[in-house]
Amino acid sequence: MSVTVRVPAKVNVQLGVGAARPDGFHDLANVFLAVGLYDEVTVTPADELRVTCAGPDADQVPLDRTNLAARAAEALAERYDRSPDVHIHIAKDIPVAGGMAGGSADGAGALVACDALWGTGASRDELLDICAELGSDVPFSLVGGAALGTGRGEKLTALEVGGTFHWVFAMADRGLSTPAVFREFDRLGAGLDIPEPVASEELLDALAKGDPDALAAAVSNDLQPAALSLFPELAGTLAAGRTAGALAALVSGSGPTTAFLARDPESAAEVAKALRASGTCRTVRTASGPAPGATALPPASPASPASPASPA
Repeated sequence: MSVTVRVPAKVNVQLGVGAARPDGFHDLANVFLAVGLYDEVTVTPADELRVTCAGPDADQVPLDRTNLAARAAEALAERYDRSPDVHIHIAKDIPVAGGMAGGSADGAGALVACDALWGTGASRDELLDICAELGSDVPFSLVGGAALGTGRGEKLTALEVGGTFHWVFAMADRGLSTPAVFREFDRLGAGLDIPEPVASEELLDALAKGDPDALAAAVSNDLQPAALSLFPELAGTLAAGRTAGALAALVSGSGPTTAFLARDPESAAEVAKALRASGTCRTVRTASGPAPGATALPPASPASPASPASPA
């Protein structure tokens, strides 16, 4: 028996960042939108906990117990006084170290999959508590859709979305460390009066109305200057997307993936084509949002041919 859970990537349409707190974290006003790029996490009973991964840049994914999927299995097992003996296989499609919460998605996927496999019957609130212990972005990977994250991003309020938003994502040729980007944010802001982050009412209204033009005028990312400071080449990618007709261009989360809002699928295809030809990025993907959060997939029929995403 195995359980497979599909989990989405995210884009931060607003990432407001406050000054560093005494505990080293930052208060956030983080407006998440889940988008249709997915990892699939499959858990199967095993003699011991182990992690495997396949897909783009799978060689960059840690396979030891620092992996959030492994930590999720251990956290749930500890709560229910059992052994976390499962094989976790991650079929990777969310960019690795790209600011789109791929690791967090895998943690949420493993948590939901282990809960189903073991029949622990954990409540949604229990699962969200474990997610918050694992990392700031993990709770949103569980719920999906759109949400405002406050605190360090883990306290979620669901948001209304009145339509579908179309995005193009350009992947860079190397990653960026989220802690390093926050350290650079602190360095750049040293001595400045950094206000408490608050959600933009204009942005929330644009989401609720499904208005891409209004959303484009309101998107923001307080980490973008820090990401550009560490990875100046991203400025060329952002400029290429704007020149190609994107309504808005921004660094996704802590980067280095850059995100471009388009008016419709046809416009997204044109922006993607121009970015591929620009020579400013490694690969380009299109996706739309909002997308559902962690979702258990139906078991494959025994008569069906093996999926290429299945664990070896």
